[in-house]
Amino acid sequence: MIRLLILGVVGACSFFFGSILHEENDVERERMIQNAVLSILDQAHFNPVDLNDEFSDEAFDEFLQYIDGRKRFFTKEDLVKLEVYRFELDNQAKIGSLAFFDLANELLEKRIGEAEVLYQDILSKPFNFDVNESYEFDPDKKDYVSNSVELRDRWRKALKYDVMIKVESRLKRQEEDPDVEKKTFAQIEESARKDVRETYDKWYKTFKKVKRSDRFEAYLNTFAHLFDPHSEYFNPKEKQDFDISMGGKLEGIGARLRTEGDLTQVVHVVPGGPVWKGKQIEVNDLILKVKQKGEEAVDVFGMRIDDVVSMIRGKKGTFVTLTIKKKDGTIMDVEIERDVVNIEESFAKSAILNAPGVIENIGYIHLPKFYSSFDGPDGNSCAVDVAEEIEKLKENQVNGIILDLRNNGGGSLRDVVNMSGLFIKDGPIVQVKPRERKPYIYRDEDDEVRYTGPLVVMINSFSASASEILAAAMQDYQRAVIVGSQSFGKGTVQRFINLDRAVRGNSEFKPLGEIKISMQKFYRVNGGSTQLKGVTPDINLPDRYSNIEIGEREYPHAMGWSEIAGLEYDQDVLKVMNTDYLENKSSERIKQSETFTKVKEQARLYEKNRDQTNYSLNLVNYRELLRKRDEESKMFEDFMSKELESLQVSNLPQDKTAISLDETTVASNQEWLSDIRKDIYIQESLNIIGDLIKSPSYTKVEH
Repeated sequence: MIRLLILGVVGACSFFFGSILHEENDVERERMIQNAVLSILDQAHFNPVDLNDEFSDEAFDEFLQYIDGRKRFFTKEDLVKLEVYRFELDNQAKIGSLAFFDLANELLEKRIGEAEVLYQDILSKPFNFDVNESYEFDPDKKDYVSNSVELRDRWRKALKYDVMIKVESRLKRQEEDPDVEKKTFAQIEESARKDVRETYDKWYKTFKKVKRSDRFEAYLNTFAHLFDPHSEYFNPKEKQDFDISMGGKLEGIGARLRTEGDLTQVVHVVPGGPVWKGKQIEVNDLILKVKQKGEEAVDVFGMRIDDVVSMIRGKKGTFVTLTIKKKDGTIMDVEIERDVVNIEESFAKSAILNAPGVIENIGYIHLPKFYSSFDGPDGNSCAVDVAEEIEKLKENQVNGIILDLRNNGGGSLRDVVNMSGLFIKDGPIVQVKPRERKPYIYRDEDDEVRYTGPLVVMINSFSASASEILAAAMQDYQRAVIVGSQSFGKGTVQRFINLDRAVRGNSEFKPLGEIKISMQKFYRVNGGSTQLKGVTPDINLPDRYSNIEIGEREYPHAMGWSEIAGLEYDQDVLKVMNTDYLENKSSERIKQSETFTKVKEQARLYEKNRDQTNYSLNLVNYRELLRKRDEESKMFEDFMSKELESLQVSNLPQDKTAISLDETTVASNQEWLSDIRKDIYIQESLNIIGDLIKSPSYTKVEH
């Protein structure tokens, strides 16, 4: 294991940096940041990795993947020049050398210039769509080309595919809309080529603005991501944007983005924002194009993330259309009306659920995230808010409570401990273990129990971190029934370290930015980690992603699952002793449900479409593929868009005055209630808590 120049998380580096002050300031600064980042990773990361030849080998491939993910620039001739560094990146890092990075950057700039001439020439001539050839989308299924001749053919196929999509779309519109001006195929093809040319022209104009510093930061994060996918370097502006995004107010569409290779990926959907309300865009979706109302769509492939964000942001009431690639490979256009995201819509809120003839008067609490802010007199705490919702539900004498943590990506550790304590008297909630040290045990030390009745906790594949802590604790204590799908599996804790504090002196190079680093892991009270495995629900409900791998286990270099000693824990508030009985009852309902049957069929379709990465460049064959896909997808149109007759939902009497204060609040509330009425997962959770309440012989209750 390396020991670089920083002897602690915050140590002295100035003696090293002083020896290379003759270098140009930008290069000097890069070396300073590289040294500090790698030193801190080595000293503070929960599971540090050795900087050796194996590390170098992986970093080499990862960086090439980042700068040429689609293998459309480099040739094997370039790789021969770069290969001499394959097992030298570790040694270069130790001495502060950037020789590999400099050469890769130089070769890339050269190939980018050549490709600009290439695409312009290729798009100057018509394509023949009668030829039987195909284009492979998945870069992992193809090798780098051997020479410039093969490189030209790869670009030809990629551009031909882009043109074919536009040709097909315009042919279809011309066939279906009698009011559309009729054009010959040659005119349509020429127009499509022109549009693709304009898209690439704009992309290249933006691409040329990519700075050396942008690629250097990607190079740094190549190293950081080999430690784990959540550790990464943030330049000062990125850290500022991160802080803004975690604040109380977000503008635009309500989604956080990041660069994934050459693409832009949705990594977080802000509860209450336009994207969240639209329900068409989800975490892990890729943004391919951005279109302003009344303008042509702009291809954002390879574009700077700052530029993508600036195109998407805009004034409230204006519209932007995003071309989205879904997890299953489906491509769709989504129009979004920009808005100011009200932080109140991210807060906990509750309602009353009824299923006539099945179960009556059940409380429902929706918690989008584990928020917490005590920076001022107006600070908030989700644990305090949930406690208040529970008190209101108790005033309405509810027979049980459903706590919905679906799509909740986590947040405050303190709040998840306090919230878990609302349902038990006292005891350990989670173990947080630093590297090479004993775990800290976070306990509920308040013996007050806010709610003693039946409890169901809903989770899904996007319930992560703090959500998994609460669900795991309630499961281990047998305090609640956990319902849904396997959770995300993020069992690591990140902290920011300011590099300015780690590097003494050298003020002329600061600010240096910060590094987000995984320093701890979560462990359940039973000793098992939530990392990778997540939380397995007591009752599994099928969803559209059932056949697709989702979560932490998808990430390369994710930290592994591990186990430590369990703790003594017990509670005598209410114990769920009959999960097998409840699971069997639910399983029978699922089998008889037409909607859940369609969900399973949709999951199989998602899996099939995701696995198809090779597309015909023969227009007839391509149109036939789209026709079949349209037929397959028709059976899923609006199948979960109707309100369920058997599910009734109403606001709490205590909330009605606040809800009626303005039209926006009224409309937002009506939409929320309507969404609940359409939710088959809430309906089944209601059935499950009904089974639990009706089978007291299977539960043990002591007061």
